Amino acid sequence: MSEARAVSLLTQIGELAFRSVKRTARQPATIFPSLIFPLFLMAVNTGGLDTATNIPGFPTDSYLTFALAVPFIQGGLFATMNIGADLARDIETGFLNRLSLTPMSGTGLLVGQLAGVIALGLFQAVIYLAVGLAVGADFEAGLAGIPVLLALSVAIIISFGTVGTFMALRLGSGEAVQGMFPVFFVFLFFSSMALPRDLIQTDWFQTIATWNPVSYMIEAVRSLFIEGIDAEALALGFGVAAIIATVFLAASVSALRTRMGRT
Repeated sequence: MSEARAVSLLTQIGELAFRSVKRTARQPATIFPSLIFPLFLMAVNTGGLDTATNIPGFPTDSYLTFALAVPFIQGGLFATMNIGADLARDIETGFLNRLSLTPMSGTGLLVGQLAGVIALGLFQAVIYLAVGLAVGADFEAGLAGIPVLLALSVAIIISFGTVGTFMALRLGSGEAVQGMFPVFFVFLFFSSMALPRDLIQTDWFQTIATWNPVSYMIEAVRSLFIEGIDAEALALGFGVAAIIATVFLAASVSALRTRMGRT
């Protein structure tokens, strides 16, 4: 890529990123549910499953500490819906059609769209961590683990965000994208959200949780709270997030070309 094209691409990404962040900030209805609902569900699970810490082999004596990883993943699920709905709205209002008349790069468009949910994801991560520590959760990784946690949160947000962009480009409707939310929640519930995988006694459930990529992202976040810096868990979490992001970003670029070709 020539220097001029690189500068042009960065300019495009910057303009769309600013628009994406500004649009996200102007929609409190998308911000507050993504903050409140995961924390509410965490509180309910902590109250109902606290006795699980008595199971031999449970990794911590605080179920709150164990459960605090889940809001970070739920925040990613909300990111999928938010970016998908925003991009679908751009399709419905004709904004994407107008962009097709400009030299806008497809990659620039998609990366710029992700900026809003990345900013929201970082904000969510800070709030989740602050609330968790305020109510007594442990964070064994210490100060050195905070930038790792934020980086992991961004990786998770990007991976889920690319899924959202793909759905929007394929479905072209905000309502259709929102309708997929329960489907994605299934991935969360059939994971190691409530118990460590090695303590799940039902064979079929343990198998699904082992093959479920969401489990490894949850366990990567959880490791920072329970064990500190666990290189294997973090490598798996970052690796799974990177694979999902790569696959769905490529699929989104292909879907964008198809959609733009119809205009």
